[in-house]
Amino acid sequence: MSKTRAKVAAVDPVWMRICEEAHDAVGQEPLLGALIHAGLLHHATMEQALAYRFSLKLASGEMSEQLLREIADDAYGSDPDLGQAARADLVAVYDRDPACHRFLQPILFFKGYQALQSYRIAHWLWRQGRKDMAYFVQMRTSEAFGVDIHPAARIGRGVMIDHAHSIVIGETAVVGDNVSMLHSVTLGGTGKEEQDRHPKIGNGVLIGAGAKVLGNIHVGDNSRIAAGSVVLADVPRCKTVAGVPAKIVGEAGCAQPSVNMDQQLRGCDCEG
Repeated sequence: MSKTRAKVAAVDPVWMRICEEAHDAVGQEPLLGALIHAGLLHHATMEQALAYRFSLKLASGEMSEQLLREIADDAYGSDPDLGQAARADLVAVYDRDPACHRFLQPILFFKGYQALQSYRIAHWLWRQGRKDMAYFVQMRTSEAFGVDIHPAARIGRGVMIDHAHSIVIGETAVVGDNVSMLHSVTLGGTGKEEQDRHPKIGNGVLIGAGAKVLGNIHVGDNSRIAAGSVVLADVPRCKTVAGVPAKIVGEAGCAQPSVNMDQQLRGCDCEG
């Protein structure tokens, strides 16, 4: 058995670690044993666990858990990138969120992570031409988690959405790899135009709580958007912007702000 477990760990170390943490958690809190077994330990792969969680959280009187589970299983079975993105997102949360102490926490308890994985299934449905079903998943994700991401939006890997209250990401928005955003962030449009109207967020960007990025503008790689800012114009790479409307107030301060998660404006022009 130990050889088998070692082989599985070599193939999928993230899932192996989740299972080990799950066994420890059951021992520490037996009252959660049924939840942890049903959500994690009853499943052979991380993809199966994610499909179960997706169906459990989004089921309603309009769509049964069984039907949603079939959709999720089909998505994960058809597109291996969904599982790989889920692993990258999980590691991102563990690395960047000081409140995350174990790999199992995002899957079981963090609505930002769960909402992002639900979006990824909705986006898969959208790419399959199943737009009405994608809209249904978007609606239920918004109702269940308070996160509204249009299924046509494009979001990279290694993304962390912390707390996730009132996140809105519009239809033509693009979010790069290794981005971190906090609650109440809006990536929205302006006016009533129907074409490309939402922001393009580069890799490694940190978006502070309550920031609004509006219109078809580009936020350069490894930049920072301060909390509460309203961004209406392009942001060069490796810069910090703050204010309403946002202006450049200094350099980003580090190679990859989304990983460093430093939201202080030390050394910036706006420092009091």
